[in-house]
Amino acid sequence: MTATDVRPPRAAGPGRRRRPAPAGRREILLLMLPALVPVLVFSVGPLLYGVFLAFTDAEAGFNHETELNGLANFGQLLTDDDFWSSFRIGMIWAVSVTVLQFVASLGLALLLNQNLRFRGLARVLSVVPWAMPPVVIGLMWRLVYHPNAGILNATLQDVGLIGQNIDWLNDFSIALPAIIVVGVWTGMPQTTVVLLAGLQSVPKELHEAAQMDGAGVWRRFWSVTLPQLRPVIVAITSLDFVWNINQFGLVYVLTQGGPGGQTRLPMLFAYEEAFRYGFFGYAAMLGVAFAIVVLAVLGIYLWRQMREAS
Repeated sequence: MTATDVRPPRAAGPGRRRRPAPAGRREILLLMLPALVPVLVFSVGPLLYGVFLAFTDAEAGFNHETELNGLANFGQLLTDDDFWSSFRIGMIWAVSVTVLQFVASLGLALLLNQNLRFRGLARVLSVVPWAMPPVVIGLMWRLVYHPNAGILNATLQDVGLIGQNIDWLNDFSIALPAIIVVGVWTGMPQTTVVLLAGLQSVPKELHEAAQMDGAGVWRRFWSVTLPQLRPVIVAITSLDFVWNINQFGLVYVLTQGGPGGQTRLPMLFAYEEAFRYGFFGYAAMLGVAFAIVVLAVLGIYLWRQMREAS
């Protein structure tokens, strides 16, 4: 009778650990629940309910029964001159703030990227507006723009640029430029931080090679720095445009859409329709329609940028 040798299983020693079994789909979902539930309850749920309201005649009042009205709200929107006026103002605001914000932030980021004295302190001070709530910023700039006690009028009069006080936030011709300045100042910190991070990731060897080839400062900036920053620029300008077009709190504190609707951004217009006049269905349609327009504009912009990059 021939004995067959059977090799016993090797015991797992201290230097030989078993690889843990991969987590199943059920375990992964359980781990994701604490993060998914708040998102579903506070983001996805209200979003879907808002889209539903856009196709109803929901209004304020206890005696009104909400009914579906199809695209009636959308048809009203197409013929609403007030909406198109706010849309025009919103696009002027968003594009102006985004462009000026990028230019100013790029200049500040280039400065903070230099080996300057007190550079650390300057970087901290540059992000101070980022730490301030929009309401506080709005109140602070209202004091700056105050026609009688504001520091801006006092300074301009001291240097002889103006002879009398200017009511910056109530003048039809300068109210929008005045709040654009505030928007640029408010949004500069995050744009500066992102661009500064992008500048620090540019390989120094590229600048050294360009300098050895005889390229000056401006030539190195246009031929080396900007091409290397292109992905960062596309990302941050896209985010800035979305943030600016959806701005509400800052402008509401500054002007509440005045004077005469000259600074009434689309979000302010939708807010008034919902909470001043009680047209919840129409206000929801305003939000849905404007979101579609913003996504379309942003999609075209990103498509062109990616096409140029490729």
